[in-house]
Amino acid sequence: MIVMEIIKSKWFLFVGIPLIVLVVLYILGKKSVHAEIVINATPEKVWSVLMDKSAYREWNTVLIPVKGDLEIGTKVDYEFYQDENSSYTISSKVLAVEENKLLNQGGGAFGVLTFNHKYILEETEDSTKVIIHEDYRGIGVPFWNPAPVEKAYERLCEDLMNRVETLKGE
Repeated sequence: MIVMEIIKSKWFLFVGIPLIVLVVLYILGKKSVHAEIVINATPEKVWSVLMDKSAYREWNTVLIPVKGDLEIGTKVDYEFYQDENSSYTISSKVLAVEENKLLNQGGGAFGVLTFNHKYILEETEDSTKVIIHEDYRGIGVPFWNPAPVEKAYERLCEDLMNRVETLKGE
């Protein structure tokens, strides 16, 4: 009886239903993108290119750091070139750095659309597998298509491979 009264009340109509919708959107709001490549170089060589943000403009066509350092706890602003027709600024915070293994950054608008971006380096017999993986959460995620970002990260993998393998002989 009390439940029916609550459901019929204006409070439930104006607060309860929107709150339920937001909770459902948040629960459903999970997506990710993934790109990987094998680079004919050691993890140390790949890492040195990845961490030399001052040289990014020379090789990186996707994600250019414009402000901040790649150190745990710092804020880094990037110019993100999703494709040749669109670019925008993204701010992130460096969450973890494991030398020659992991660079993890996160950011976004809490609850609406957040990202957890990782560069993962895995040593193989005579090369390095580089994985770029990004998870998204939030109520805006169900309405957003991450496919163009995944294509951009595939380009970024190619850019990184070309740079590392070009520098390999130096």
